[in-house]
Amino acid sequence: MSYLEPRKKTLTEKQQKFLDCLVETQGNPKQAAELAGYSGNYHQVLKSLKEEVIDLASEVLARSAPRAAFKLIEVMESDRPVPQASNKLQAAQTILDRVGVAKTERINVNHTTGGGIFILPEKNEVVDANYEVIANEDIPD
Repeated sequence: MSYLEPRKKTLTEKQQKFLDCLVETQGNPKQAAELAGYSGNYHQVLKSLKEEVIDLASEVLARSAPRAAFKLIEVMESDRPVPQASNKLQAAQTILDRVGVAKTERINVNHTTGGGIFILPEKNEVVDANYEVIANEDIPD
């Protein structure tokens, strides 16, 4: 089963297998490269598929979001101690934050105004002007 939907970039069969194996190996790129038939340096495979690997990680987190949400509820509603509850809550919250299910801040903006739009008249340019020169002695003290 392929986790990624078809992308703009056309992947080879080997590249798609690497991405699928990356999920099967729970994110182990070395094992995924071996299973996909790559020999040698798996870092180059990761580098060439960087965007697809990021998309894959987002998809995996999105698929885990419902479990994270239910874990939050389970810990919240439990009447008995939950081992490592703090860590589980933090992990669940992190997953939900990363897939976009986060606490939202709501800002209420009400703007009322009694006026309207004030439109200034068109600016007229002075093309030809007559200036009168006043001598300093003509100016009273």
